Amino acid sequence: MTDRIEIARNIAAPAADVFAVLCDPQGHVAIDATGMLQDADGDPVRKVGDSFVVHMDRESLNDFPLGRYDVTVSIREFEQDRLIAWTILGQIRPQIGHVYGYRLEPVADGTLVTSFYDWSDIDPHWREANIFPVVSESALRATLGILDRTVRRGYPRSSTQG
Repeated sequence: MTDRIEIARNIAAPAADVFAVLCDPQGHVAIDATGMLQDADGDPVRKVGDSFVVHMDRESLNDFPLGRYDVTVSIREFEQDRLIAWTILGQIRPQIGHVYGYRLEPVADGTLVTSFYDWSDIDPHWREANIFPVVSESALRATLGILDRTVRRGYPRSSTQG
C-alpha cells in the first residue's frame, strides 16, 4: 500500500492559465470535487510561505461530524507555472502533515497536470487513526476534470490578462 496518490490529465491550455487557478484561493473552491471547500479568503499565492484560509464543511464526506470549520492552506513548494504544493493547518493537534499539490508539464497540446496527495509524513497519531486517504483517487480525478472545464471557461479572467 502506498501513502501517495497521483492522477494526471492533459489540459488543452497553457500552464500559466492552469497555474493561475491553482494559486487563487477561490480557484481551489471552484475546482473542488469533494464538496468540502465552501469559500476562501486571501490573496493569490506567489511563493513558499504564502497562505490563505478555506472555509470547510465536512458534511459532504459524511465521515466525521465536524460541522463548518476553517483551515489554513500553507504553501510548501512553489515553482511558477510548474509546481505548487501545500499542507493544511487547522485547529486539531497534532497537525496532520498531509500534502496536496500539482505538477505542470508543457506538452504539445497544452499542459500535463498531475494532482498528488501525500500522507507519507503524517504525524504518528493520525497514522494510527487509520483514516487515510481522506480524499479518494476518484475525487482527485474529478477535481482535474473540473480544473480542465474551469480553465477552458476562462477562469480567472483577470489573472490571465495582462
